[in-house]
Parts: sequence; structure tokens; C-alpha cells
Amino acid sequence: MASGGGGGVEEVSNKQVILKDYVSGFPKESDMYLNASGTKKLKVPEGSNAILVKNLYLSCDPYMRPRMRQPIPGNQTYVQPFKPGSPITGYGVAKVLDSGHPNFKKGDLVWGLTGWEEYSLITTTERLFKINHTDVPLSYYTGLLGMPGMTAYAGFYEICSPKKGEHVFISAASGAVGQLVGQFAKLLGCYVVGSAGSKEKVDLLKNKFGFNEAFNYKEEPDLHAALKRYFPEGIDIYFENVGGKMLDAVLLNMRAHGRIAVCGMISQYNLEHPEGVHNLMTLVGKQIRMEGFMVFEYYHLYPKFLELVLPHIKEGKITYVEDVAEGLESAPAALIGLFTGRNVGKQVVVVARE
Repeated sequence: MASGGGGGVEEVSNKQVILKDYVSGFPKESDMYLNASGTKKLKVPEGSNAILVKNLYLSCDPYMRPRMRQPIPGNQTYVQPFKPGSPITGYGVAKVLDSGHPNFKKGDLVWGLTGWEEYSLITTTERLFKINHTDVPLSYYTGLLGMPGMTAYAGFYEICSPKKGEHVFISAASGAVGQLVGQFAKLLGCYVVGSAGSKEKVDLLKNKFGFNEAFNYKEEPDLHAALKRYFPEGIDIYFENVGGKMLDAVLLNMRAHGRIAVCGMISQYNLEHPEGVHNLMTLVGKQIRMEGFMVFEYYHLYPKFLELVLPHIKEGKITYVEDVAEGLESAPAALIGLFTGRNVGKQVVVVARE
């Protein structure tokens, strides 16, 4: 539907995914709803340096769960909470329809933070990247060539300082970030093991992504023993996506001077009271460095990242698995599915293909 609004500016219907209210405990689809009655003017307001985009692909990412929580006064969070009654926001790929910004013009393809809606007016453009390489699937810019790809790159190369032959363990290894960390480690000549939550995902790690070994953590009553089995000589690098019991077991299996990049802790996001970690003293005895990081601190390295990764994609040395949900109305279920492990690979929502 399109109509000529005031002053001849075209106005279109604009479906949106709205957060109903702050969420405690495990999120449900009903915590979000689809608003089909909104409209959007297809013009940037006069004098504004915003850009107006048509959203093509949206990214479902675990960090979005903490954004659904009610902010605690005085408690610093690294990302702004969503506003109940407003559209959810997240990373996506979009096409520019109108621009008041000198760096972007009509027809440009971009990736960065946008709204969970058909059309968005983006006013903060600092972390918006223009897409110059279109000979790869556009959806890759929600994952492999977007924020998760940069997360894998920064966490592995910048935080872990990896060396050939080192022993690398990755939790949630078939997810958007983990699958790429494993392939980076293999390209460097490391021994790589990943954990995941189903037989299908374990097979994917070994057969598609080339991990040396992989295991289903749900079938391991004793994670410490499982890690001992796969790393008899210990772990040099742990890429942390899970937290909780897995982190505790890893700490007991680290080698001296090991490095842990803390990317996220998905096991903790839906708990009202986070689990404690018991084996932190091993950091002292084994002189382990454990460091958290935020991907946007490393966005200045994006050109360097593309230089490394694009040739590998074209040569088939890096592969990527996506789980694609069709239509904006499927977005709430796709997001919730991350926390039950329903997705296989990077969870993407297609809003429009062009």
C-alpha cells in the first residue's frame, strides 16, 4: 500500500515487531507482537542527515536478550535496553531509499543497526557500513561479513593471539560466531574442538567446518571429563560463548599461559540470578588471561577483516551455514529459538529479497 502523503511525499504501510513489555525469565513469542497498522514516509525529514532504508535481512543475536530486561538504576549495561511499545532494533542489511547524509546515497546497500520493521529512518549512521562486495550472498552481512564475523575475528586474532599448533576449544561452536572462529583456527593450523547441542550440529562442525573433534554437551554428564578426553594435554585458547558450568570445566583444563576470549554467556541470559563460577583461582596458578571484549571497539579493523576473509570465501576455504526464517512475522519465533538451540547456524530473517 502506498499513498501520496502531505506535500506529495509517498507514504507506505510499515509492519513492525514491537516489544510488548520488559521480559524476566525465559522470553516467549508473546512478549513481542506484529504491528501491521504503521506507516512510513519515504523521505528523510528536511535538513536531517539521517537515511531512510528498506530492510532486507535482519539478524537474530543472543545479545538481544539482555536488551529485553528492565534496566536496573545505576547498573551499567553495554547496550541500551529496548523500549516497550517500540520496534525491536538489531543488526540488518538494508537498501537506502533516501539520504540526507553525504556518505550514503539512494540505491546504496548497507549493514548495521536498524529497526525490526519494513522501513527504517536511521539517525545514527556512525556504525553503518556500506556494502561494496555484492558477489557474495547479501545475507552474509548479517553474519559472516557483519557483526558476528567481526566478533570472531577480533576475539580470536586480537584477544587470543593464536599460534600455529595451539589447542583451541569453542563453545556454542555451530552458532554465528563459533563456526567462523573454528575455521580461522583451522586455517592457522590449530587443533580445534567445538561443543554444540545436537547430533546434527556436531556433524556439521566435523564434516562441514573441519573441526578436528566435536561433542554434544547435553550427552556429557561430566564436562570436565569430556574436555580431558578431547584435550589430554590441556587447552591453550577458549572462545567463550556459554559461561556457567562449561566455563568452570574449561578452567580446570586450561594450559599454562592460556587465553580465554569472553564473547558472551548464553547460558546465563535467561536466569534471574546468574550462576557462580568456582574455578577462577586456576587463572592465577596457570597464569591465564581471560578478557571480555565488545566488537564495536574493533570496527576500525573491518577493511583488514574483509581482506582476510573474502578471498577465503571465494576459494571455498571458509564456509558459512545460515538458518533462514521467511517474513517479518517469523522474527519473534526465530529470536526465541536461539535460546532453545532450535537454529542450525546463523539465524537470519528475510524481510524482503530486494
